[in-house]
Amino acid sequence: MIRETITNNGIVRGMAADDPRVTVFRGIPFAAPPVGKNRWRAPQPCKNWEGVRKCYEFGPISMQDRPGLSGDIYCREFHVDPDIPISEDSLYLNIWTGAKSTDDRLPVLVFIYGGAFQWGYTAEMEFNGERLARHGIVVVTIAYRLGAFGFLAHPLLSAEDPHSPSNFGLLDQLAALSWVYKNIASFGGDPENITLAGQSAGGASVTYALANPVAAPMIRKAAIFSGLIRNPFVPDKILSPQTLEEAENNGTEFLKYIGCSTIEEARDIDSRTIRDRYREFASSHPRFVPCIDKVLVKDDPYNLMTDGKLSDIPIMTGYTKDEFLDSLPISADASSEAIKADIISRNGQKVINTVQNSVRTVANAHLRRGANAPMYVYMFGPDIPGPDLPGAFHSCDLWFFFETIQKCWRPYTGAHYELARRMCDYFSNFIKTGDPNGTGYDGSVLPEWKKISSKDLSDDEMGFT
Repeated sequence: MIRETITNNGIVRGMAADDPRVTVFRGIPFAAPPVGKNRWRAPQPCKNWEGVRKCYEFGPISMQDRPGLSGDIYCREFHVDPDIPISEDSLYLNIWTGAKSTDDRLPVLVFIYGGAFQWGYTAEMEFNGERLARHGIVVVTIAYRLGAFGFLAHPLLSAEDPHSPSNFGLLDQLAALSWVYKNIASFGGDPENITLAGQSAGGASVTYALANPVAAPMIRKAAIFSGLIRNPFVPDKILSPQTLEEAENNGTEFLKYIGCSTIEEARDIDSRTIRDRYREFASSHPRFVPCIDKVLVKDDPYNLMTDGKLSDIPIMTGYTKDEFLDSLPISADASSEAIKADIISRNGQKVINTVQNSVRTVANAHLRRGANAPMYVYMFGPDIPGPDLPGAFHSCDLWFFFETIQKCWRPYTGAHYELARRMCDYFSNFIKTGDPNGTGYDGSVLPEWKKISSKDLSDDEMGFT
């Protein structure tokens, strides 16, 4: 087992996971702490260290609202620990590897968490990489800055560094991916076989990376779980990137709100104060999210994807059956076949699953342009148990792809565990080869998951139930 290895910054030591055939390295820094003068700057290089760094604990989670305090479904499901360490010093990644030697060259998964670019962290229970590592995958989960810390824009920041005026959270993701590409061989991984994956805002982040000419060459396959989200009737304020000018105007209002006239003054304010004032600010202003800065982000990657301007690589994507069901506006023109296919009746009202519609739009564009690489689409719709009767809600599929449902509080039964095993099998195969089909962990041949093939993708062509 690789319990100790050498990175470009120094020696790291991991520890045995629950399965001692897997080693987990937690809290490896991939950039300098983004604090003080480094707040609202592109991530800076990590300093080297002397001796052996013991990577036994997750790094602090990125500055955000303290988790576990509200009674919403995500605090019940994932964000359960209000005492988890939170810090602006948060640029760390974690690695699970079952490699026996640095010569093993195992396929690599780099995973980006979601949370509307405002919340989320790698220490969430569902992101435990041990099960995937048992399939022969080197699993990496990466952190990035969120909210006002990750995506503030301001004319003064643009003047200070026109090469990195905003999108600091996306720059963190790029820095982490670059670190993995340079160092993952030391953990038995193959830098030429990296799958970039994410869910929700993490899935959207994958599309930003695919649109980036620096990141794209490092990515061989992509998995986008519930990360293609566009309402065809109502502009989205989170996953649709703003213009830099819009973001700068919002940032100007924020600095006024916290009583600062310069970036230097704002950098001197305590991070928790910034966080708390931002929470107040967001109640009456747009949140800070990625913007089209014409440097890192040239255009909306969703549009680039439907236009066929991103890398032609194998893609796995899909949605959950009951996520983001939006009511149709009275004035909505729902006459096109592409939209009618995703309109359903719920309690006597017409609603549209915006993620389903977005996935269908991207899949049909993929076919129309004659892409060479395959695309595999899923709809996740099993019964999700619990007294809250949640349906197949946004993010519930994460327990299944990572095969971590044993950590969930819900009264899952044997059928759910079997589904999780199968989904982890499919995901592992895709990470290895770009094709989810083949044999499962138990050696049996999996039911065939066909790549999309018709220009009007039907619900029958996709689904885990």
